[in-house]
Amino acid sequence: MLLPLHDDNPLKHIRFPYVTVAFIVACIAVYLFQFTLSPKEEQVFIYGFGAIPAVIFGLTELPVALPQVPANLTLVTSMFLHGGFMHLAGNMLFLWVLGDNIEDALGHKRFIAFYLLSGIAAALAHAAMGPESKIPMIGASGAISGIIGAYLILHPKARIKTLAFYFIVWLPAYVVLGLWIGFQILSATMDTGGAGGGVAWWAHIGGFIAGVALIFPMRRKGVPVFDKNIKKFELKMGVEAIPRGRSRIPDSGGKKKRGPWGR
Repeated sequence: MLLPLHDDNPLKHIRFPYVTVAFIVACIAVYLFQFTLSPKEEQVFIYGFGAIPAVIFGLTELPVALPQVPANLTLVTSMFLHGGFMHLAGNMLFLWVLGDNIEDALGHKRFIAFYLLSGIAAALAHAAMGPESKIPMIGASGAISGIIGAYLILHPKARIKTLAFYFIVWLPAYVVLGLWIGFQILSATMDTGGAGGGVAWWAHIGGFIAGVALIFPMRRKGVPVFDKNIKKFELKMGVEAIPRGRSRIPDSGGKKKRGPWGR
């Protein structure tokens, strides 16, 4: 398991990543609201605002007792819900470490569009793999997968301080993020559950592909790709050990909740 903690990649075009911080604050605020709900109330909330494939494709309708928002709107609202603290923490860490550089490359307004489009593409990819599923998908990981794809295109040689199992090392982005997407593809091909439950692997893959495709036309004029201005990555071998008993690695996967349909 490789978890990015920090990158050595300064901002060049903006002073502060306001949009990245705003998305983090929004996700935390929604999670704190979820925390105030009873288990039954939270289930109703998630089913009302999560992305449910069968509802999105018009194959079923939500019970009238649940919150009613247009099905297409749940492609966006689902990005701000999370299934637990570790789910939220893992996603927000990825967003904090990587999101600022993509916002820097795009500009504030285009980054908003990029983030939402990546998340929508992720939800649709997940839904397409199991259109009859009645389990809601929630989480920002689809949109963040788009950020990962864009970062890999723009900054493959950037140095990332990484938690690698029980050690902290500096690794090039193409190693950390390349292994990440490789793991998503491997897991998706081995998972026979489709959109039925667990981690939304295809959402991650769909978001990643969207991010790769969108970064080329959406980036600022003059922003290079593939770190053409960096000649060589210099590996820092400083390694810090982390006590086994005190280390937990958050799961940044998109979560899907079970509910009133019994699935």
